Amino acid sequence: MHPTNETSQQAEAKRLNQSCSCVTLDRPAVAQDIAHLLGEDAEDILSSEAWHQLFSNVAVFVPDQDLAKMQALVRALEAAAALSDYREKVLSWAPSTARLDPGPAGAFMGYDFHLGDDGPRLIEINTNAGGAFLNAILVRAQKRCCGGATNELWTEDFDREVIRQFESEWRAQRGSRRLETIAIVDDQPEEQYLYPEFRLAQRLLQRGGIETHILSPKDFQLNNGVLYGNGKRIDLVYNRLVDFGLEAPDHATLRAAWSEGGAVITPNPHIHALFANKRNLAVLSDQTTLREWGLSAENAELLRQSIPRTQLVDAANGEELWRQRQQLFFKPVAGHGSKGVYKGSKLTKSAFARILESDYIAQTYVPPSERLVMVDDEREMLKVDVRLYTYRGELLLAAARLYRGQTTNFRTPGGGFAPVLLKQT
Repeated sequence: MHPTNETSQQAEAKRLNQSCSCVTLDRPAVAQDIAHLLGEDAEDILSSEAWHQLFSNVAVFVPDQDLAKMQALVRALEAAAALSDYREKVLSWAPSTARLDPGPAGAFMGYDFHLGDDGPRLIEINTNAGGAFLNAILVRAQKRCCGGATNELWTEDFDREVIRQFESEWRAQRGSRRLETIAIVDDQPEEQYLYPEFRLAQRLLQRGGIETHILSPKDFQLNNGVLYGNGKRIDLVYNRLVDFGLEAPDHATLRAAWSEGGAVITPNPHIHALFANKRNLAVLSDQTTLREWGLSAENAELLRQSIPRTQLVDAANGEELWRQRQQLFFKPVAGHGSKGVYKGSKLTKSAFARILESDYIAQTYVPPSERLVMVDDEREMLKVDVRLYTYRGELLLAAARLYRGQTTNFRTPGGGFAPVLLKQT
């Protein structure tokens, strides 16, 4: 047997995750909350097939020591991203649009983890992390279960902190003038799977006194250096596009607004380049280089412990990576939504040949933990990952996603978003 550093806290959380079958989600309470927030517009969302696949019926137990380590890692990553040598390195492979830095820090940063006996391991960083508004609804509709006294992990006043986050992004670039209008932007937003979240975000921001529109990139015009959307001046763009560098032809107006300062855009190409470009994980898992660049020994060691070793894939290391593939996970550098990822143990030679011809990273595989769910009265174990939503290194909300298969999805019966319950000593 392999040695384990599992603590009593971790052992108890694992026991609950693998044995507690309590249904904690109060679905009528969710529907009531949505109806209250969206009024007559709620029915289209509540009647959609996607809505019923977003939420799992169970909660996920996480040891408080694991949460503390995840939060410490976020702060260590922020410290690494502030190093001049690190910035020079990661901007060298970023698009030219990423070199501009007008000040914003990036709204709704998302850090995804797998939890194991040796603690949390960072799998990915996201700069347009979806799900926070949905999880804020979810956490308010939970019942007690056999796990005893636990605490939901979210900021005390989520709505207020969201408003503060966007106002902080605005002030970082514009100073003291009042933030009046926000555009939530994605390609064909009404067709996006998480469109319900856009509606929730819109209503929250409007309740905070900020006029908010849901727009696609084609709805914008740039006039005299000012961004407009459907004839309205847009102060701030809440960017949910997966074109992280704003390079696509259809995004030319947004790209020009970004380059000319026509609007505050968050998250933006600069923040994605510093944090979420998957190539960066090869640097962030290199303790020696980070120490040479000036990162503290404590933060460098925390990154070493928490980030699986990551390598850039090229022809020079192809043979070695093929030999080691059983222990690796391959991800496209420019990928999103788990598209184009391969678990090395299932990799064919033809697929590996395509990987060598593309831009990929190879990451040491870290298996996810598991959570028991009941599906049609049958017990099933689903995989778990945990996401921290943060702003400027501070926690806004923590949530889990349950799924079956190679990567996270919202198509698994019994799966979806789940609240995180903190298991304390």
